[in-house]
Amino acid sequence: MKKSEVTLQEIKAHIKQFIKERDWEQFHSPKNISMSISIEAAELMEHFQWLTIEQSRKLLRDKKKRVEIEDELADIAIYVLDFCNLFNINIEESIVRKLDKTARKYPVRIVKGKIHKYTHYRKLRK
Repeated sequence: MKKSEVTLQEIKAHIKQFIKERDWEQFHSPKNISMSISIEAAELMEHFQWLTIEQSRKLLRDKKKRVEIEDELADIAIYVLDFCNLFNINIEESIVRKLDKTARKYPVRIVKGKIHKYTHYRKLRK
């Protein structure tokens, strides 16, 4: 199977099999998996801690560092998809629903090119 042709469903099945073969389901509670997502996100942030914006972009051009960063992103994605597998969450539907909610909070005509939290724009919508 070519890496670029793998579907999300195939990845989810591979993760499920990987965990099952190792009998790790017993350790994968919502608490533990959510904590693992946070821990891996912190490990991703560690790569960029104290860097300027330009330095952080430059870091991604370093092949060795980029692989390390991609590994951290993969760890996050694996835990997210494991959570979805274990607790029957349709991530595709969840993402679309969340994007719809976020689009209502941040209408393009009001927020384009701006970075404030949605509460800042409430008074502008009226």
